[in-house]
Amino acid sequence: MEEPNNYPQQIVQWRAGRVKRLKAPDGWLSLIGLHWLVVGVNTIGSDPANTVVLKAKVPPQIGTVTVDKGIATLEPNPAAGLTIDGKPATGPVRLIADTDPHGPTVVQVATVRFQVINRSGKLALRVKDSESDTRTHFRGIDYFPIDAKWRVEARFEPFNPPRTVRITNILGMTEQYPSPGLLAFTIDGKEYRVEPVLEEGEKDYFIIFKDQTSGKETYGAARFVYAAPPDSNGRTVIDFNKAYNPPCAFTPFATCPLPPPENRLPFRVTAGEKKYAGGYE
Repeated sequence: MEEPNNYPQQIVQWRAGRVKRLKAPDGWLSLIGLHWLVVGVNTIGSDPANTVVLKAKVPPQIGTVTVDKGIATLEPNPAAGLTIDGKPATGPVRLIADTDPHGPTVVQVATVRFQVINRSGKLALRVKDSESDTRTHFRGIDYFPIDAKWRVEARFEPFNPPRTVRITNILGMTEQYPSPGLLAFTIDGKEYRVEPVLEEGEKDYFIIFKDQTSGKETYGAARFVYAAPPDSNGRTVIDFNKAYNPPCAFTPFATCPLPPPENRLPFRVTAGEKKYAGGYE
């Protein structure tokens, strides 16, 4: 597959879009908390006596979230001024988790918003604040130089039938992801393979990888890159110039997946994002 016209400019534009998404009021830089919910009643607010303490400028008690049989229900405090998906919260409402095709339900109060996430059957509140320090003091992203060498053509080798892959996140939780096959590519005359997975509702192939820059020039746990589904000839492109840091590079409150053994590359991928200067390791 030929290199596109104005390729460096395309990468610069892609980077600008990536930073814009990071810096959005509800982007990953706004993340301020990950609170695992207990079965039963969880009180929420800025008061330290709450089950879930929000370290932000919100009322002392904004409501409760009750967990029963895997379902989370919010009972809002009418005086707190909560909104549910942009509408005033006037009574109890089920909070649909991020893994549901119809979710997640987004609750907002002042500059803070939160939602329920489901990880291996355990429910937590993911809390974001548009006034978070990580967002307001964002230090920008450093990159390797753009190099067309790292825009590699890949050959799709399908699994027949498709199989699932066990992916463990940084919290030690393991989930199953469907994997359509392997992507084979050549770097410096040697052939390598990575195993992508398919995320819920997505068509592009998601590649979680480490390489010999990991923990040195780049974030230690992994980097991410996407590839389009293969064409009719079974070909696609892995563009490592678009390799980017997971949310965990910017905040300790994310639940990032770790690469499967097949995706630990025995060479330096000197492309894409470098380690975040103000981040976590």
